[in-house]
Amino acid sequence: MKIAVIGTGYVGLVTGTCFAETGNTVTCVDVDKTKIDKLSSGTITIYEPGLEKIFLRNQKEGRLKFTQSIGDAVADAQIIFLALPTPPGEDGSADLKYILGVASDLGKLLQPGNYKVIVDKSTVPVGTCDKVRSAILNSGAGRNIEESFDVVSNPEFLREGVAVDDFMKPDRVVIGTSSERAVKIMNDLYAPFVRQGNPVIFMDEHSAELTKYAANAFLAVKISFMNEIAQMCERLDADVDMVRRGIGSDDRIGKRFLFPGIGYGGSCFPKDVKALAKTADDINYDFQILDAVMQVNEVQKMHLIPKIKSFFGGNLQGKRFALWGLSFKPNTDDIREAPAFYMIDALLAEGASVAAFDPEAITNTKQVYGDKISFSSDQYEALPGADALIIATEWNEFRTPDFDKISSLLKTKAIFDGRNLFDPAQLKNAGFHYESVGRKAVKQN
Repeated sequence: MKIAVIGTGYVGLVTGTCFAETGNTVTCVDVDKTKIDKLSSGTITIYEPGLEKIFLRNQKEGRLKFTQSIGDAVADAQIIFLALPTPPGEDGSADLKYILGVASDLGKLLQPGNYKVIVDKSTVPVGTCDKVRSAILNSGAGRNIEESFDVVSNPEFLREGVAVDDFMKPDRVVIGTSSERAVKIMNDLYAPFVRQGNPVIFMDEHSAELTKYAANAFLAVKISFMNEIAQMCERLDADVDMVRRGIGSDDRIGKRFLFPGIGYGGSCFPKDVKALAKTADDINYDFQILDAVMQVNEVQKMHLIPKIKSFFGGNLQGKRFALWGLSFKPNTDDIREAPAFYMIDALLAEGASVAAFDPEAITNTKQVYGDKISFSSDQYEALPGADALIIATEWNEFRTPDFDKISSLLKTKAIFDGRNLFDPAQLKNAGFHYESVGRKAVKQN
């Protein structure tokens, strides 16, 4: 099939590359000339494990192309994916200006009798398919294109860090459409990805749009619930790891998304929870759980700061902290809503300095902080002269560090672990002061 993907951000680039990998001819569009020039020259613009290899292979084979011209991309395309940003507004609602702007462009480009399926791949509020269809028809008024297209909802369920596997071997594919013609085309498109029997679930457009928000909001609820349990564990002298194992063995609950920490971040959970809450507000429904989730997460991002201040007698002026991890999760360079940034801001406000390391997110972080914090070329380079080490992201390379080396480089043998990477007993034996989330603090002898 010939496919156009409009938008070459995270979702668009993964979507286009993975569709090309199964033999489709894909043209990706973006208004950013610099980005298109980089992609056309073989330079990938995001960090995602496994993506570069198939990106380069499909570009070499001529199945993956890039352009600034939406007209060139959609002229021969049978399917057009809209993978455009939907940034949150001040009230939490998703901003649809980019999607509806492209929809208006498509209304001028579609030709009578040349049928195309237009797919909302972005995470969008319920009713967006209706708005996209109306925008196309309004822009193409008088051109008799009413029967030349269908608008379909096909939300993405990609986890940053494993997005290629998620796309190539999806748990499920959700497609919202009332058109039998679109059903046939979308079913054929996804057939290579579900050969092992995972379902392609067809439903109406509104249900598909709501499914995406419901999925992310539910996962955010699980995370926040465990963070609340962790708060109770610290007050009741219980161990959240034991509680997690105890409830996670119940298959009605499951083991995933039960790890406590310093809150969720990224491009999806914060935005999608806010957007779903705004949708509820728009229909005069008080979605109380979502309000609580957002409140819990804001508090949890700062969970380590009171522990750190208490350890240093309430005064952080002139203290230096080594920070391991900047991205909101491992295996990505995405820093959107990263809990590390909330801690950095709090430490700087207290008069402290920060030396940070992250395997992938330093470049993006420099664009935010400039020279307000210092950056290290490896995790140990951040330690000399630091009064304590803070763990903000659970990168694999942080899990089994050289504690003797850490001890020799830190001014004070103190570690504040926002991701519960280390064994408290091991840290106690090594003579560290160690505090984590939902577990009893290890005090120095």
